[in-house]
Amino acid sequence: MVTAVKPDISFLIPAYNADDTLAECLASLQQQTRSNWQAVVVDDGSTDGTWELLEGIAKTDSRILPARQPNAGAAAARNHAARLAAAPLLCMLDADDWLDPTFIESMLPVAEDASPAVISYCAYRRVAPDGRLMQVEQPPTLTGDAAKREFSSFCALAIHTVVFPRSLFELLGGMDETLQTCEDWDLWLRMAFSGAEFRRVDRCLAFYRMKSGSLSGDPTKMMRDAILVTTKAQALQMQQGLSAEEPETGWITPAISQLRMLAWVVAAKLDPTLDIAALASLLPDMPDGAGYENLLAGVILHGLQTGLFIDRADDLIDVSDKWQPTFLLLIQLIQKHSFPGTGRKIIEAASWHISAANPLRSFALGNVQVVGVALETLSRIPKAEPADTLIMHALSGGQHVGSFVGPFWGDLSIRAQIRLIMHEMQAEEHLQTPPKLAYMSSWTKEALRGYRAFGGLIIRNGRRRGRLERILVRTGRNALLACAPSDKQDNDARLSDILRNLRRDPTRLLSDSSGPCPEEKNAAPPVQSEEEYWEHIFERPDPWNYVSVYEQVKYAQTLSLIPEGIEKALELACAEGIFTEKLARKVGRLTATDISQRAIDRAVERCHDHRNVELRVLDFVRQDLPPEQDLVVCSEVLYYMKDEEMLAAVCGKMAAALKPNGYLITAHAHIRRDEPTRTGFDWGNPFGVGTIKQVLAAQPGLALEDTIETELYAIHRFRKGSLADPVLRVERHGTPLDADVAKHIIWGPAGVEREAAWTTEVTTSVPILMYHRIADEGPAALRRFRTPPEVFRKQMQFLRRQGYYTLTAQALTDLLRSGKPVQGRPVMLTFDDAYLDFLTDAFPILAENDFSADVFVVTDKVGGQSDWDSAYGEPAPLMLWSDIQQLHQKGISFGSHLVSHTPATAMDNEALLAEAMLSRNALHSRLGTSVESIALPYGATDFRVPGILALAGYGVGFTTRQAKATFSDNLFGLPRLEVRGDCPLEAFPELMGLPGAFIG
Repeated sequence: MVTAVKPDISFLIPAYNADDTLAECLASLQQQTRSNWQAVVVDDGSTDGTWELLEGIAKTDSRILPARQPNAGAAAARNHAARLAAAPLLCMLDADDWLDPTFIESMLPVAEDASPAVISYCAYRRVAPDGRLMQVEQPPTLTGDAAKREFSSFCALAIHTVVFPRSLFELLGGMDETLQTCEDWDLWLRMAFSGAEFRRVDRCLAFYRMKSGSLSGDPTKMMRDAILVTTKAQALQMQQGLSAEEPETGWITPAISQLRMLAWVVAAKLDPTLDIAALASLLPDMPDGAGYENLLAGVILHGLQTGLFIDRADDLIDVSDKWQPTFLLLIQLIQKHSFPGTGRKIIEAASWHISAANPLRSFALGNVQVVGVALETLSRIPKAEPADTLIMHALSGGQHVGSFVGPFWGDLSIRAQIRLIMHEMQAEEHLQTPPKLAYMSSWTKEALRGYRAFGGLIIRNGRRRGRLERILVRTGRNALLACAPSDKQDNDARLSDILRNLRRDPTRLLSDSSGPCPEEKNAAPPVQSEEEYWEHIFERPDPWNYVSVYEQVKYAQTLSLIPEGIEKALELACAEGIFTEKLARKVGRLTATDISQRAIDRAVERCHDHRNVELRVLDFVRQDLPPEQDLVVCSEVLYYMKDEEMLAAVCGKMAAALKPNGYLITAHAHIRRDEPTRTGFDWGNPFGVGTIKQVLAAQPGLALEDTIETELYAIHRFRKGSLADPVLRVERHGTPLDADVAKHIIWGPAGVEREAAWTTEVTTSVPILMYHRIADEGPAALRRFRTPPEVFRKQMQFLRRQGYYTLTAQALTDLLRSGKPVQGRPVMLTFDDAYLDFLTDAFPILAENDFSADVFVVTDKVGGQSDWDSAYGEPAPLMLWSDIQQLHQKGISFGSHLVSHTPATAMDNEALLAEAMLSRNALHSRLGTSVESIALPYGATDFRVPGILALAGYGVGFTTRQAKATFSDNLFGLPRLEVRGDCPLEAFPELMGLPGAFIG
């Protein structure tokens, strides 16, 4: 008899009618390289020879402890075995499974009976009834919260791949005996939420025997138990504050977890008599599967391979008649409760996975047709019905040379296949030249058609060789296509007919003629001198909008600092005399000067009724100032001194021009570069009021006497005389701010200058922010899609403060195509649906912050309402075409949001092509410029959509996939970061990758 001292690990083995497998199971333990183990085998009321077999084996090996109980189920048997176990570590092994000889040796050093407990787990292999070893099933990494997340959704570990402390098992109360299935899943879930640490052993050490007819057990029991476990998981999540249930986070709702289990059970059982709808009715809620298509496709394929004992996904093709009817019924059920196109995307994902295992296999699954072609033996391929999506893999010499994924219109003639290989896969070098006579004939015809190009090489100078090579390549391509067989039903011919018919129908498509492009403004001529610069500034009257509320309030505050009894005053940089006219009423005699003759001419006209005013041209930097002044006023001009030395010289001049006890009054803005820790303007001047104040205060004989301080500027009154106690008054600036003023303001504490970021930073990713409405009010159910204007203003001020600048769709596309890193901090702002509140609430805030944006228009709904939201409450009004045209003239870019706001995934190929073309042409006609961008309603896309959008003339498409755009992204699938209106303001810096940065 084999005996052992106190064991290091106890195996808990329930046995019910297991006389045909138990001996092999126990033999796998007896063959372990480490012998210090115990096996507690509980006969769970067997009616065959299990007990007799067990007794016989136990008599020869004292490490095997037999026990009996009336039939109570596997969970009860394992709990019974655990009470008899002697070791500190446990492993649950079913009587029909077995372990690798190195299982104990590999697993024991990893598991620990500690606090927190450490659990080890490994990979396993299923074994088909005929003894075939299936592929290794590698469990996920379960570090940190990953264990809680994974076990909340499904059973991530096979029962006999886990070694855990007995103390933890006892602390948690063992297995839940009310569960007839899923009891191991429930245990792992509770262990994860208890804080246990899961450590993976990267070896395949366990084997799971598959029996015909027993897979998935009783589907009803499995579904009921899975619902109980996932409901318990939700309660545990809520207790620990883990409720981030979004596809992007990995956490998924109990409803999706239950749908996942339903999909696996149906696929694995593969019983044509199974009532799928009745099984689905067990689910408390049938969820929307949108966003989880890849997950569901993988689960279904795994279930099918398990149920059919198939190791490779492409082997499913050979038995498609056995599983496709059930598969399509399951897809139909999921689609019934999901966003349009969800079922289509599950089929696409499944088809791609199957074809990836062997690209040369051809098959059809639902609306997808997969074609593998060997370039050495091209032949005509008929289109399967109801396929509208093509996955085509090309192989040359057995090597994969390219793939095409896109819309499918007709049969694949040899010519249609060659066109896809040349133009879509860029793999023409792998094509074989056809018989010489036919090919040479076609080549000659193509060359004659292109005789002008050849002739151009003869009469032109330049790099002829490169042009000749390109012409020869194009001629060869065209010749190859021309001599390849085709027919009127092939893919290309059918597509040509569809396009021709769409363009002929004037009720569906507007004219495709090129419209006028907006003229670019003439660039200003280069400036040769200071005088010329200022003359250019004053080409148009009032270049700084001095009649605005903001400027008029500043003027009134400045006038309030002028003492009574001023006889002789000098105003420097009077511009067009708007302030001069007001100042003249407060003083006896006024000399007003400016460097620009144009400005003085306008000032003379404005002040002609004021006989106490003398106006003249004066460059106060280079010329002397009139002396003996009671008052000098010099505002909004000292920024233009090139450095502090020049500033000090000018300040000295002004001080010298004053009489004793005379006054100097200046008003200047806070400039961000000068005072980086406070709100200020981002003008490129070297300094602002902070430095100007210091330099003036340093002038001998000048003393600061009075200050009016606002958030944006300060007005100072200095006196030429003895030092006095200065007075400080904090007042408000005038509002509303003109956009030309507001767009230069950086609000809040220190940030990053655009210019500094541009010169020191480069990036390979661009955040594209997605907004919908900018509004306070609306249906509660749509709160996520509605950002209040004041919150939006703080977000834009944050971007401005952090040095971001905006890109348009066209600029972004050009940058991504270039493949070169982008300078500075770019951001793209997008707004879906063209709501009226973009005009009334969003655009003014964008203008305030010097930002542009791209707005995506539902062209048939312009001037109407967002009726696609009518189920949630009162639809919101949309902009008129006149509004869109007005904003377009102001620099806002517009793209398509299709015609009807229908998800692209819900339309057939021809309908989607028609909508895409109609919408693009409507925008082109109204705006007079080419439109190349589109944002798909709801972000809905599939394998066909990019190809159809390209056919419609678009160059870039935006989705709702949550990520930054990078150079590796498909231009028709660019991701966007949704700015949710139901998130706190503090979430915005985190979205931009600047968590904790000041906002608000």
